[in-house]
Amino acid sequence: MNPPLFERHGGSLPIVISFPHSGTYVPEPLRARLTPAALELPDTDWFVPQLYSECLGRLGVSTLIATHSRYVVDLNRAADGSALYPGRIESAVCPSETFSGSAIYRAGQGLSASEIAPRIERYWRPYHEALAELRDAALARHKHCLIWDAHSIRSLAPRLFDGTLPQLNLGTWDGRSAGAEFVARVVGLLEAQQHFSHVVNGCFKGGYITRHYGAPAQHVHAMQLEIAQRAYMSEATAPQFDPAVAAPLSALLVQIIEALL
Repeated sequence: MNPPLFERHGGSLPIVISFPHSGTYVPEPLRARLTPAALELPDTDWFVPQLYSECLGRLGVSTLIATHSRYVVDLNRAADGSALYPGRIESAVCPSETFSGSAIYRAGQGLSASEIAPRIERYWRPYHEALAELRDAALARHKHCLIWDAHSIRSLAPRLFDGTLPQLNLGTWDGRSAGAEFVARVVGLLEAQQHFSHVVNGCFKGGYITRHYGAPAQHVHAMQLEIAQRAYMSEATAPQFDPAVAAPLSALLVQIIEALL
């Protein structure tokens, strides 16, 4: 039985946390077409909801957690295929290559152009309809809303960026997606802590969700946090979540969400 497309929780406070790349489910007909390397789902944002578990359990924020793999459809890319970073290699709304450049599909089983529009309607659009509903509910109750887009990625991805990624990468679309006062609260906490390296609007400035939903003039603020996975897990072994290893980062995430609240 297929799982729902996402797990949704409506909270009472004006923050929505989105997890568009944490899903690992691949429908069986598609799974049969994937290469062995792709079946390991190497580009998954591993265990990001677990990192935020204290935020989700103790604070009254709304959450939207995708269940399906980004290899089905990438929820943080524009449905029309427009680029986030023109001139750079980036994954498509329906990717055919992994971040390392390996084929996602077996020979003769590749993605056809005719598959893209139906996938957008079946998987992409419902997620964004749900995210818009959570935003609108926060606006109706509080007159403002902050969308926090939660991600992670391997520290080294030579096709996507040079060198080793800082551990915490805050994106605000160069200040266009969130009000300066909210950004300053997060940056202040990042600068005060000594455990994790960080950068603001470096390699990652925010994906489709940050750019599409962030509208400070309409009292909707959006930020993306891309976490290098070495900050909370081993990148050299099969993905495993160790709460003790992740505890320092989880504690900082609680501080950030509380500061925004």
